[in-house]
Amino acid sequence: MDRLPHTGVSTASPSDLSPSQAPLTTVAVVGLGTMGTGIAEILARAGREVIGIDISESACRRAVTALEVATARAVHRERIGERERAAILDRFRVSTDLRTAAGAELVIEVVPEDYGTKREVFAELDTVISPTAVLATGTNALSVTRLAAESAHPERVLGLHFFNPAPAMKLVEIVSSVLTAPAAVEAVTALALDLGKEPVALGDRPGFVADGLLFGYLNQAAAMYEARYAAREDIDAAMKLGCGLPMGPLALLDLIGVDTARTVLEAMYAASGDRLHAPAPILGQLSQAGLTGRKAGRGFYTYEAPGSGTVVPDAATAEGRHSAEGARPVHAVGVAGSGTMAAGIAEVFTKAGLEVVLAGRTREKAAAAKARIGKSLERAVSKGRMSAEARERALARITPADTLDAFAEVDLAVEAVAEDLAVKRELFRVLDKVCKPGAVLATTTSSLPVIACARATSRPQDVVGLHFFNPAPAMKLVEVVHTVLTADDVRATAHAVCAAVGKHPVDCGDRAGFIVNALLFPYLNNAVKMVQEHYATPDDIDAAMKLGGGYPMGPFELLDVVGLDVSLAIERVLHREFREPGLAPAPLLEHLVAAGCLGRKTGRGFREYAKA
Repeated sequence: MDRLPHTGVSTASPSDLSPSQAPLTTVAVVGLGTMGTGIAEILARAGREVIGIDISESACRRAVTALEVATARAVHRERIGERERAAILDRFRVSTDLRTAAGAELVIEVVPEDYGTKREVFAELDTVISPTAVLATGTNALSVTRLAAESAHPERVLGLHFFNPAPAMKLVEIVSSVLTAPAAVEAVTALALDLGKEPVALGDRPGFVADGLLFGYLNQAAAMYEARYAAREDIDAAMKLGCGLPMGPLALLDLIGVDTARTVLEAMYAASGDRLHAPAPILGQLSQAGLTGRKAGRGFYTYEAPGSGTVVPDAATAEGRHSAEGARPVHAVGVAGSGTMAAGIAEVFTKAGLEVVLAGRTREKAAAAKARIGKSLERAVSKGRMSAEARERALARITPADTLDAFAEVDLAVEAVAEDLAVKRELFRVLDKVCKPGAVLATTTSSLPVIACARATSRPQDVVGLHFFNPAPAMKLVEVVHTVLTADDVRATAHAVCAAVGKHPVDCGDRAGFIVNALLFPYLNNAVKMVQEHYATPDDIDAAMKLGGGYPMGPFELLDVVGLDVSLAIERVLHREFREPGLAPAPLLEHLVAAGCLGRKTGRGFREYAKA
């Protein structure tokens, strides 16, 4: 092992105890796990002298090997030359002796998320490094303020939270305690910018921004699985396909580490008292059993080997499969409604070769909806996605109608009218009368109880939820929602129809929010609470979730697109059903809706938009 000479503590007068604003050219990284190794790599690549420290010699060797492999790959891809690679490797030294951090201007600790362990590291570093060196903790759950208060020089302590994998993820959260000197924040911010990162300055609270929002969502997903509301594969597929997320929540928990997630949530719950942050019991059960995710080879999923990302079948895999056995034949479909969603769903069915009756309140509205479908299909032709002949055949399969009586011979009737329970129930009463025996009746509701629609008919066993996502022709996900009365063959029919039209069905029971909205909208609500509490700005929060979590849109961008009134309505439904205080809509959201600031559609929501 390469070791630097121990120089002891630098002598300094009290006036010298403010952390240096000079460029941080020598950095020690304490803890050479995945995160520490990644941080060391980006520092060495950026021209810093890096001292990697770990009590484990094997961890030190792995860190050196990881940097050798990463730089060799960069050479192979012609991103750096051999001379630059040699210089990077020469700038990285490793040791098992914490005293080798003595000459560092910045020390970043990324040891395990245990307060006692971090406190011991900080106490020893206080006797080793210069008082003007900056001391950063990589924690994402523990109190930076507490670590600073127990340090010999609290003014030089801050949080420096990188995201995994550190070389790829752009976000860095810089966390100040009330004791942190501005010079320390300035020096570390300048370093983050020089590393090509996007720094976000924050105050000290468990989880900060990105993890503060992320881990509440992950916890609810774990609780959803534990309650057997939906299969693990369906929960993950729903959030990937419905929200465009890079990973499903349960797969992400396995990647993060189930035990790590539980530690973060415990810290969040201790600070917030919000029961939504109280770790789901399954997280404790898995942790105590040693089933901590990928690193153990098993967590919510089973993996090929410890450390592998390859999922292998296990006893729970069958839960994610959807049988179409016993499905009723479907050749003709009726779509009730003439709005954007109704037209999109009708387009999906006709493109799959099904006969479609499209019923609006008037023949003109139905014809206008068919015309919109024609324009959509024409765009597909212009982009080479379908032929002109296929477009004409698809349009010919759509029959506009101004009465539900036209549904007399359809095999599947799908309502896509306004999200108003009274309206939907009345429509189902009519469908019950006009549709033939054996026809499946489906609602596209995203927030109302399917059973309420079913009980408006004399055949509730034939009713199912088919929640398409907007825009229906493009979005692959459909939530298949069964009630306690839905017949097995109706459920099978819903899955068979989804497969036939090229959609990915996920199966769930009839409760508020189903899978996607039940996990998405509490996350959005918590983001609003952060702004309401003046913890962070919408811009910082959006940047944190996009750069740190890989989200396609930040929560405030998404709220403005969905509509603040729509979001508020869904959050009220969730709060009313689950009675969790933490699900109560944020007052700021209610105030904006009351003021008519509904998002893009009104030109103002959390941001202002230019008028069309």
